Amino acid sequence: MNESSPMAFDYERVLAYLIAATDDDLDALEFGVIGFDGAGVVRRYNALESKLAGLSVQRVVGNPFFTVVAPCMNNYLVAQRFDDALESGSTLDQTIDYVLTLRMRPSKVKLRLLADPASPMRYLLVKRPT
Repeated sequence: MNESSPMAFDYERVLAYLIAATDDDLDALEFGVIGFDGAGVVRRYNALESKLAGLSVQRVVGNPFFTVVAPCMNNYLVAQRFDDALESGSTLDQTIDYVLTLRMRPSKVKLRLLADPASPMRYLLVKRPT
């Protein structure tokens, strides 16, 4: 990541940035990043999300996101939107208010759901209140 242009949760071209980013770039971000493939298996998970969710990178990467890591997001608000975009071959870029409840006390967050049919990876960004 270029020090003179910090990446923000609401940056318009954040998906292009994430696709090109190294793991160190992801770890430098000030929001959580979870990247998973078309089968829903987590392939990328940044340090901030690991710390705030209390789940180690080793425990998350390589596991199905919606059934093993975060079943609280296996619903029409999150998982279904990714499935619909994949099925229709359309781009997904939606931000929603959400409450995380699994393995933690309820926490209000903003989620940004990102997918592009040209990319094998889909991303879920998590922004917690400061």
